[in-house]
Amino acid sequence: QVQLVESGGGLVQAGGSLRLSCAASGIIFRFMTMGWYRQAPGKQRELVALITNAGSTNYADSVKGRFTISRDNAKSTVYLQMNNLKPEDTAVYYCNSRLGGNDLWGQGTQVTVSS
Repeated sequence: QVQLVESGGGLVQAGGSLRLSCAASGIIFRFMTMGWYRQAPGKQRELVALITNAGSTNYADSVKGRFTISRDNAKSTVYLQMNNLKPEDTAVYYCNSRLGGNDLWGQGTQVTVSS
């Protein structure tokens, strides 16, 4: 089956850190642009960070300097290191893969940041 599986979410205090992982199967991972999105209750899903097959990265302004996206093609896994977390980061985080116009989404992992 073609799928993305996120892990690493949880509850953390403001100022703390978490590392999210997304394991891919059934796709040619090294050719894919990979991304992390998040969605808080009542809000639109938004792009957090992405990384291309060539390693170029892009971040939302709200997380720049705090979050780092990376990928390990040998493990077909993309990571999101989240530092200095804020309550405003609380959301369900989704992994995404894209090749051309073909998108695949993971099931999501909850990140909750307490104040």
